[in-house]
This record gives sequence, C-alpha cells and structure tokens, in this order.
Amino acid sequence: MAKARLGFFALSSMLVLFTGCAGMSEVTTIPPMPVSPKPIGVYHQVRPKETLWRISKMYGVDLATLAQANKLQDSKKILAGQVLFIPQEASADYSSLPKEQNFVWPIKGKIISHFGSPKAGVKNKGIDIKTRHGEPVIASRSGKVSFIDDNLKGFGKTIIIDHDEDFSTVYSHNSQILVELGQFVRQGTIIAKAGQSGRASTPCLHFEIRKKHKPENPIYFLQ
Repeated sequence: MAKARLGFFALSSMLVLFTGCAGMSEVTTIPPMPVSPKPIGVYHQVRPKETLWRISKMYGVDLATLAQANKLQDSKKILAGQVLFIPQEASADYSSLPKEQNFVWPIKGKIISHFGSPKAGVKNKGIDIKTRHGEPVIASRSGKVSFIDDNLKGFGKTIIIDHDEDFSTVYSHNSQILVELGQFVRQGTIIAKAGQSGRASTPCLHFEIRKKHKPENPIYFLQ
C-alpha cells in the first residue's frame, strides 16, 4: 500500500513538472509582435481628367496594387485634387524620368515677396507664396532630391531638387518633409506640406529656380 501511494505521488509530481514546463515553454516561445516596415513610395495629387490606370502606368505600379494601397473599392472613382500614395519597391529605378520643358507652380497662392525684393536685409533669390498651413507642396519638375534640412537657418524645413539641364529648385518654410535624400520624384509629386518654419511670419512657401546654382526669376519659367 505504501509503495502504491509512493508511486502515485511520483506520477503526480511528474505530471505537475511536465505541465509546468509546458506552461513555461508556451510563455518563452511567444514570438514578438511584428513591426510593420515604413512603406516606401511617393505621393501624387490627382490632376483633372487623370485616371487611376494612367497614374499606375506613369509610375509603373500595378493597378490593383495602387488601388489596394489607397483602399479604393472602385478604381474609377478618383477626384481631381485627391492625394494618392504610390508604393514602390526599395530597388525601383527612378532614373528614367520624363524631361519636361516647363516648371509648374509648386503651390497655389498669392506672391507676397517677389524675386529681387528686400527680404531680411538681402534681395530675395526666389518668390514667397502665401498659403495655408499643411497645404501640399509639389515638385515643380521631375528630378532627384539632392538636399534636405529640417532647420536651415532662416528658411526652416528645406528641400532642393536637381533637374536636367543644370536646373535645381528650392522649397522652404515647410511644416513637414515627405521625401528622402536621393529620392527621384516626378513633376507634380507631393514632396512636403507648407508651413511657417524658419523666419516666416505667415504660412508660405519660399520657392527658387536656379540655373547652374545661379538664382533665376521663377516667374519667367512657371506655367
């Protein structure tokens, strides 16, 4: 009888031990929560009469992928002014960008400081366009982002894009930068949100067009 009790006690202890190990095993083998990687891509503001199919061809992205990335149930229902996220592979080749003959306005608004007018004791090397905080700023021409600074003295959040024919464009006083250094962007791509960073006294965009690093009057180029 004593041996039977001893055997029962030993069996019970083993069951408890195995149960305890199983519990510990379950706790220690739970994988960590996956961290979603930051999506890679650019933003595009839909122009009048543009279709999702045309945009997908423009960026070389599958139509279904584009619709899914923007949670569009009907790919035919997009509106002018709507902002779309264009997903891209990390290894995507942006080098074959179209070469436009014109520059487009980077933002809509009234010019409050013209090229050559006094600004902070020096001549304005571009134009200042009054706008609302958070308004989208677009690339005036296709090119490569060659400079980004979150706190450029006097100009705040600033982006410079290099273009073909030795042109470059400057975008300053932004509240948020939406592109990365070295990224290729197409004309019309949203690159920033307007703001009041730097010495700006009101929400505006400081915009420059340079030819071989020499400032030119943007009004002569913009269409």
